[in-house]
Amino acid sequence: MPLLGAHESVAGGLHLAFDHIVSVGGEALQIFTRNQRQWQAPPLNADEISRFRARWAQAPEMPVAAHASYLINLGSGDKEQAAKSVQAFAAELQRCDLLGIPWVVIHPGSHGGDGVEAGLARVVANLDAVFAAAGKKSAVRVLLETTAGQGTGLGSRFAELAWIIDKSKFSGRLGVCLDTCHIFAAGYDIRTAAAYARAMVEFDRTVGLERLCFVHLNDCKKDLGSRVDRHEHIGQGRIGRDGFRLLLNDPRFARLPMTLETPKGVDLAEDRENLQVLRSLLAAS
Repeated sequence: MPLLGAHESVAGGLHLAFDHIVSVGGEALQIFTRNQRQWQAPPLNADEISRFRARWAQAPEMPVAAHASYLINLGSGDKEQAAKSVQAFAAELQRCDLLGIPWVVIHPGSHGGDGVEAGLARVVANLDAVFAAAGKKSAVRVLLETTAGQGTGLGSRFAELAWIIDKSKFSGRLGVCLDTCHIFAAGYDIRTAAAYARAMVEFDRTVGLERLCFVHLNDCKKDLGSRVDRHEHIGQGRIGRDGFRLLLNDPRFARLPMTLETPKGVDLAEDRENLQVLRSLLAAS
C-alpha cells in the first residue's frame, strides 16, 4: 500500500508538523520549512534542527518532503526575479540538507509570455545554477511538480518535465511529484481504467516511472482540461473516487509517499476524513 499523509503546518516550530501528521493517522508528511510568502527566511538555528530531527527519530520510517516557496520562478525572463529565485531555492536545498529532508518539491515556473521553449530553457539554466550554489555536499533531490497549465505556467505536459530532466547537467538529482488535480486539469484523464492506463503509459514513456518519487492527492473542482488549479476533497470533485482507487491500488506505487493538499481547518478534521476515504478505496480493491 502507498504511504498516505498530508501537508501540515509548522506554525510554532518545524517539529510540530510531526504531531499534526500523527494526530490524523498519516504515514507521510510534506511541509514548508519557512514562510513561503516571503523571499527571505531567517537561518535555521541548532535548536530548530535538533528538535526536528529528534521528533522525526520517533517516527523514523515516515517519509518527509519539503515544498518550495511559490514565489520562486525559475522560468522567469526577469533577471532580478530569476536571480532571487535561484538564491532562494539554493537556500531551501541547504535548509533541507540541515534537516535531513531528502526531497524538495517545486513548480517548474512560468514563462511570462515568452513561450514554452524559452521558459523551459531558463528553468534548466536556473536549476543548474541552484545545484551549483547549493554545493557539492547537498544530497537533496528536486522533484518537479506536474502543473495544471494555468496562465503561462510550465510543466503541465509530461514531455516538458522530461525535457527539463534530460537537458539539466544535474539530471540525476531530479525527480517528479505528480499532483492528481493538476494532471487532470491539464487534460490527463484518470477516471477509468483505460484512461488511467493511457496517462501512466505516457508518463512512463516520457519521464519514466522510476522518476516518480512523491504524489499529491487532490481532487479537482474544475473540469478535465480546464487548466485551472483548484483542489477539492477526495471524491467530491471532478476526478471522483474511481480515479483515486486506480492510483492507490496500482502495485507499481506500493510504499510511494502520497500526501493530501486539500483545504482544512485548525482541528485537521478534513485530513482525517480524506485519509479515511482514501483507505476505504484501498480496502475495496
